[in-house]
Amino acid sequence: MKQLILNADDFGLTPGVNAGIVRAHREGMLTSATLMANGAAFEDAVERAKENPRLGVGCHLVLVGGRAVSPVTEVRSLADPDGRLPGSLGFFVARLSAGRICIEEIERELRAQIEKIRAAGLEPSHLDTHKHTHAHPRVMEAVGKVAQECGISRVRKPVENLRDSWRTSRGNGDRDAAQLAAAAAVRAVEPAFAAIGRRFALHWPDNFLGLAMTGRLGPDALRRMIEDLPEGSTEIMLHPGLCDAELKNCVTRLRKQRETEMAALMDAGVKGAVAEQGIRLISYRELN
Repeated sequence: MKQLILNADDFGLTPGVNAGIVRAHREGMLTSATLMANGAAFEDAVERAKENPRLGVGCHLVLVGGRAVSPVTEVRSLADPDGRLPGSLGFFVARLSAGRICIEEIERELRAQIEKIRAAGLEPSHLDTHKHTHAHPRVMEAVGKVAQECGISRVRKPVENLRDSWRTSRGNGDRDAAQLAAAAAVRAVEPAFAAIGRRFALHWPDNFLGLAMTGRLGPDALRRMIEDLPEGSTEIMLHPGLCDAELKNCVTRLRKQRETEMAALMDAGVKGAVAEQGIRLISYRELN
């Protein structure tokens, strides 16, 4: 049996991103989204999530970009004096690897983000991280510990089969070497990631797709991905949304690309491929 989770990252980033995610769910095939507790449009996303209870909502844990949810006095090594989290993944990893970020403060911030979502009346279906920071073993250790404490047993495993990454990008004419390299780098930490996950009794889909094609999953690419979908459960990561004025002012490389991915989720050909393959669409809530 083939089961498919179509998950939208960055729920709560801007009102336009939120609107695009909900549209991709209502008019398309989107089954799941992950909510940024520190997103500028968090309250709007919560309201939209409650209006669409069939949409599975997880927590998109953020350690890079935006402001900390925790009081700045409690995360001094993680955030700057104004409460801003590290501005780039490279800067965060460099500080973490040099031992300049306290792991207990990472745990505190992760816990605060989960608690904020719960306080808003939503129960997270699963956890993933912005910029895939939990691919770093130290962050994954913190995520595992906090997930266990919070009673959350499902987490994204952002490890993509490189053969799938390359095959999906065929015919696009715009293979992104940096994204393929990122997929390869994450693949290298898979044994450590899996060992930590097992220790904390965490579960994830059998397969993960979308990292190497981030921002470029148009209708043709998504249809090819679905036609080649392996047996078992799979998560495809997407970033649908509407490119509103707020998004244009965000520090993000994905702007108009979000509208491309939103259109793919509503495309008749993509829907037809799902039906022809006999694929069951699920969210993380239904993941066994």
